Amino acid sequence: MIQVLSRRKLLQCIAAISLSGAAVLAHAADAPRVLLKTSMGDITLELDADKAPVTVANFLQYVKKGQYNGTIFHRVIKGFMIQGGGFDKDMREKPTDAPIKNEAKNGLKNDAYTIAMARTSNPHSATAQFFINVNNNNQSLDYPSRDGWGYAVFGKVVQGADVVDKIKQVRTGSSGMYDDVPVTPVVIQSATLVK
Repeated sequence: MIQVLSRRKLLQCIAAISLSGAAVLAHAADAPRVLLKTSMGDITLELDADKAPVTVANFLQYVKKGQYNGTIFHRVIKGFMIQGGGFDKDMREKPTDAPIKNEAKNGLKNDAYTIAMARTSNPHSATAQFFINVNNNNQSLDYPSRDGWGYAVFGKVVQGADVVDKIKQVRTGSSGMYDDVPVTPVVIQSATLVK
């Protein structure tokens, strides 16, 4: 059965679609952005506070207090991810606040160029360390992963994917008990809330 829409109904449908599109654009315009100035270039992150409110608040708290300034990307695995935010260039771990709850069950995927919280085998152990996926790691890192939890994605790279690509190519080695450490430190010079 074919139904004919009146002109008025058609205009109402068009208006509704336009408003929903405007709402999506308004949400993107309101999303916080953080600029990571690194020794290899700038990376801008857009954070999703709607889907990962606890994680975004935690990350922004660390940004605002300067936690990430002078830290390094201490773990770089080509084809997997680049991890940072927890160590200085001498591989001294920075103190952190209490761990947060795992928000991996938020519908966001560990796609290439997304940012997620690093953690230990304890699903609720994330503090300051984060990683940027350099590949689509959905099968191994999304909720529910093998451990039943997954890794909480809370944003994405919106500028500087080329910088992420440069970082993932650096030569790595061992440093003390840590593997996959860049031979030449990749320093996060500053992390700043820009919007």
